[in-house]
Amino acid sequence: MVHNGPAIVLANPQMGENIGAAARAMLNFGLTDLRLVNPRDGWPNQRALDMSSGALEKMPTVQIYETLAEAVGDLQLVYATTARPRGLIKAVYTPRSAANEAYMRLRAGQRVGFVFGAERTGLTNDEIALCSHIIQVPTNPDFSSLNLGQAVLLLTHELFQAGDETPERILETGDSPPAPQEDFENFFKRLEAELEDGGFFTAEGLKPTIVRNIRGIFTRAELSLQEVNTLQGIVSALIGRKAAHKKAARKK
Repeated sequence: MVHNGPAIVLANPQMGENIGAAARAMLNFGLTDLRLVNPRDGWPNQRALDMSSGALEKMPTVQIYETLAEAVGDLQLVYATTARPRGLIKAVYTPRSAANEAYMRLRAGQRVGFVFGAERTGLTNDEIALCSHIIQVPTNPDFSSLNLGQAVLLLTHELFQAGDETPERILETGDSPPAPQEDFENFFKRLEAELEDGGFFTAEGLKPTIVRNIRGIFTRAELSLQEVNTLQGIVSALIGRKAAHKKAARKK
């Protein structure tokens, strides 16, 4: 996440618990610019502090404003989160598309803010009119209501993801690296030979298909070098046990 923003603006929040939940969500994803417009129960608020699990104490300051116009006065790009555009002609974004655009604007040094309305009524027409764009969250049309803390969490997560470079998938192999293909092939050739010797391939015409299926089982596993060595040991143990049985049978 870029260091210069964005601002999270809660317009007329009603419950301290929701302010605390929003602050906690913000800090989870590296944001600290929280602005409150006319909080119903005043500020500071003990319920907000308790719900934030320490997030509010770690923020430099929480700015309090009487009007939304004052709260967004220093911002260059402001998104209104609302389930109802209310007939206003503004570009409507999904959280992800808004986050991607906001991230690029923030990297360019612009000041960006996201505005969330009161729990019961959301943002008014006049409040939405102060914002540049609208964000709507795709939800179940039969139950689209989001808690204020949930809405902030959803959007701040998308903002964090826009600048996050964590690989989408990694394979943790500990101290053992992924097995080189050569090591895997050595193991597989031994396995195939022992299966052949043991009479596993009863239908000669189906052997190529069966071999491919067995290979697929192991290649999907993305084996580490240690795991391949373990499998080699298993094959060796089975070979040794088979040889011991043959030797004992000859003595009889």
